[in-house]
Amino acid sequence: MTSPFANRLGIEHPLIQAPMSGSTPPALVAAVSNAGGLGSLGAGYLEPQAILEQAAQIRALGARTFAISLFVLPDEFDADMVAVAKAREQLDALMASEGLDVRTSVPARWAPRFSDQFAALCEAQPAVASFAFGVISPAQLRELQLRDIYLIGTATTVAEARAWAEAGADAVCVQGAEAGGHRGTFLHQPEDAMIGLFALLPLAVRALSAGARDVPVIAAGSIMDGRGMLAAEILGAAASQLGTAFLTCPECSAAAAWKQDLLQTEEHQVTTIRSFSGRAARGLRNRFVEAMPEPAQGLPYPLLNALTAPLRRAAAAAGRGDLLSEWCGQAAGLVRPQPAAELVARLMHEYRLARRTLAS
Repeated sequence: MTSPFANRLGIEHPLIQAPMSGSTPPALVAAVSNAGGLGSLGAGYLEPQAILEQAAQIRALGARTFAISLFVLPDEFDADMVAVAKAREQLDALMASEGLDVRTSVPARWAPRFSDQFAALCEAQPAVASFAFGVISPAQLRELQLRDIYLIGTATTVAEARAWAEAGADAVCVQGAEAGGHRGTFLHQPEDAMIGLFALLPLAVRALSAGARDVPVIAAGSIMDGRGMLAAEILGAAASQLGTAFLTCPECSAAAAWKQDLLQTEEHQVTTIRSFSGRAARGLRNRFVEAMPEPAQGLPYPLLNALTAPLRRAAAAAGRGDLLSEWCGQAAGLVRPQPAAELVARLMHEYRLARRTLAS
């Protein structure tokens, strides 16, 4: 069974592997795309040359249709260096108390320049480009259209979905409160945009089908199996985007300790966190989250994210999942460790069974 959305992109299934920056290496992206879904390279943390190299690796692994995803950010950031120094002091003390022999440093740049990343994305020319944290400019939209790159914008409210539709997006991915990882919110305070997926989805579908053009809506927010995909479709979704479901695949580059912790997750342990990056994100409440000093949490994204990066790398190397940013969706306890291609096949089998059950 195919859908208009899948047909437009030339994929077999209305299934997108979420672009989880830092956890979606070429092997995972290619495996999902080659299995008939849309694999997504989360490139928010990548320098331009790395974007080009990883896109080439994905193609070398046989994937023709895949997405590259970026965070819409300014090219430069103002930093309160007094606050940075205080945060570094607190972070260093925390790592020392946890026995990790690593300390913070001020990076040459707080994050890659978005304009340079965007130029690399255009050069890589994937079939799909997706964006979070904001709306791209009209000039950037034209660059994508010139290359026939399908544009997906991320929204956490109906107003943000409308903003993307008005900006010319080909589709909008609505991110429910249950979704793991960073919140894509850009028009509201994060606490005002924590709307459950199955409330947000039909509202967004109604809003984006009422204008001059009918903009497809993609559902994201802790969908973990084929039944959830069908439920989203019934509420109007053109496709489902799954992230947490792929975190325990062997092709995923999430730390081994993180993967292990997901297998033991209980739903009440998943919460909204700012302490790793300075931006609201959904993940496990672990030792780092509980011990992080409040003043350090006041640093905005991407400053705090850059300061904690070496600490997270050291924690991963030490097998300390409790000191990692263990992003995950609300239903993380439903993860099923298996190769990505097998998971895609399983999801679609479940989806077909659910459809038959509903029709009977």
